[in-house]
Amino acid sequence: MKKIVPIVLRRQKQQLDILVFKHPLAGIQLVKGTIERDEHHQNAAIRELFEESGLIAEPNPKFIGNFQIKFNQQNWYFYLCKVSADLAETWTHHCQDGGGLDFEFFWFPLYQQPTDNWHVMFQEALGFIKEQQDLF
Repeated sequence: MKKIVPIVLRRQKQQLDILVFKHPLAGIQLVKGTIERDEHHQNAAIRELFEESGLIAEPNPKFIGNFQIKFNQQNWYFYLCKVSADLAETWTHHCQDGGGLDFEFFWFPLYQQPTDNWHVMFQEALGFIKEQQDLF
């Protein structure tokens, strides 16, 4: 099964932060979703980012690679999305997934070790993203 992972980064005080959220039932995660049938990967990245965070990405996000998650053997495709709006330090977005859930967004230092609050799949994904730093 193919999944799309739109990532949003920011540089703050010589530190690179990645946008993450606390899922009310499943710990700290990255935005991720299923690529719909016949949907272009770039469009899926923009759509998923909007559905899960409320953010509107600029067109043509940059493909940074794909990675098979060992935990569940899913193939994840990572796209670096740019958002022109000034983003807050934290915010809550009501997502329609799972009957309607509130996702608590915040910035996480990319090179900080993830805590046990991170689902193992997203720890794997974070490791992959760190390895792609030359593409940022």
